[in-house]
Amino acid sequence: MRSIDEIAEPFQMMEPDMRLELLLEYAAELPPLPERYVEMRDAGLNMVHECQSPVFLMPEVEHDNGAAQVRVYGDVPESAPTARAFTAILHEAFDGATPADVRAAPDDLLNRLGLDGLLGMQRTQGLSAIYQRLKAEVNRKAQTSSEGESAS
Repeated sequence: MRSIDEIAEPFQMMEPDMRLELLLEYAAELPPLPERYVEMRDAGLNMVHECQSPVFLMPEVEHDNGAAQVRVYGDVPESAPTARAFTAILHEAFDGATPADVRAAPDDLLNRLGLDGLLGMQRTQGLSAIYQRLKAEVNRKAQTSSEGESAS
């Protein structure tokens, strides 16, 4: 796991055309979807509908000895390298983080990566939707699990 700032630093130092190349290098870094989520994906569950590409995002909040930890699971076909790479960046930045880390993450991630002006409007909206879905789902699942703990 690396922080958003650590991931963004090389993007910020590069010329715009090189940023896209760096982004696409992340496409190969997205881990395969765990088998337990394949059936959900195949049923069309957890799809980010705002994205043109078929992006499935399954963030989880796990508890280990009272500490909450985010797990980021996603699936994006290789035929959608931009969305796949961005999902891999989210995995790199947030898998293993706390829900508080995800809540505190900057809303302007595409800007921090220097990508907001390089991508078309639809692609920018799709990637923003993936990021907002991650943040919303982690927040929802963290609240649900903390409510369950306080009820016990």
